[in-house]
Amino acid sequence: MRTLIGIGVGPGDPELLTLKAARLLRAADVVFAPSTALDRESRAEQIVLAATEIRARRLVFALEDQGGLTAERAAAWDAAARSVIDAFDAGAETVAFVTLGDPNVYSTFGYLAQTVAGLDAGVRIESVPGITAMQDLAARADVRLAEGREPLTLVPATAGLDELEKALNLPGTVVVYKGGRQLGELKARVEEMGRMEDAVLGTDLGLPTESVGPLRDHAEGRAPYFTTLILPPVRGARGEAL
Repeated sequence: MRTLIGIGVGPGDPELLTLKAARLLRAADVVFAPSTALDRESRAEQIVLAATEIRARRLVFALEDQGGLTAERAAAWDAAARSVIDAFDAGAETVAFVTLGDPNVYSTFGYLAQTVAGLDAGVRIESVPGITAMQDLAARADVRLAEGREPLTLVPATAGLDELEKALNLPGTVVVYKGGRQLGELKARVEEMGRMEDAVLGTDLGLPTESVGPLRDHAEGRAPYFTTLILPPVRGARGEAL
């Protein structure tokens, strides 16, 4: 049966690729990776090559388009899905698509899978979980993401500062993705709401350019696109959240 598998490869460190992900990548007939251009190697592609020595084929997506549901994005999804179907038609039984982090968390895989299913309802869609940037940053910064009855809220900075403020008014830890371009505004809002004390920022996790440290120490108003911000709650005595 034709099967498309979305495989999470983690945020950057090839050693965070799971054993299951590596096994299925080696077993796949074709491995695709997202990119912004055919001549540009993506981070997901680099991780797979370093971890498994598999060189993925590139599918171009409008990853830098910040305009919402644009014609450019839709056209890219359609073209990528057609490339997957062409791989099946050429004899592939299993096609893998690698994605940073987890394929079911803010991933291009969801759009690709939906489009492929629309072209061929007989394709089975599967996914393999990957380690997320917030898990990696929490480990590197020694931050507990959630305890006891605390909720854990994940917000993309692209949703706007109002959504961030709503999240910060809730109990528990707040994690912000994709905030590099708006870091100055995010930092100011976090300061206003009294959540700066234990806030940690991670950029380019797992790469030579990686930076992990307190948000207050980051002097620049911008950061790389692959930026993760963790805002823990003020915690009391041990076990207080139970």
